Amino acid sequence: MDGSFQAENPRKVWMSLLAKAPEAALAELWNALDAKPDYSLLRAPEIGGVMVRGRAGAVGAPFNLGEMTITRCSVKLGCGAVGHAYVQGRSRDKALQAALVDALMQTAQADKVEAQVLAPLRTGYDAAKTARAAKAAATKVDFFTMVRGED
Repeated sequence: MDGSFQAENPRKVWMSLLAKAPEAALAELWNALDAKPDYSLLRAPEIGGVMVRGRAGAVGAPFNLGEMTITRCSVKLGCGAVGHAYVQGRSRDKALQAALVDALMQTAQADKVEAQVLAPLRTGYDAAKTARAAKAAATKVDFFTMVRGED
């Protein structure tokens, strides 16, 4: 991933990736994972809303921009690892899968989950980001000042 995704806390990186992942891509990779863990729900997937705040010019006084729908979930694996997820939208399945991936990343299966789930999600994220940047670059207008020969 590019430098904007790097963090001192690796969990922060994979949680961000899971939250931003397309629902269909995460479901496909999760279903392809060969070792599904036994788990219990600490918090069943539930839909709610959060207030999104903003700042004018990124430095002004904070203001309430609006509400956003999220789904959250918490699970506990048979080995004791606990996973959490907060995802945008109303997808109970995505929240459950993201919480399970989070929990598995805290176990001995972390390398396998990284290779089979997170690495493909990261590749897809990077490709989508590159495509968006190329599309934006195609519409870029360069302004310049011409020097008129008079003083």
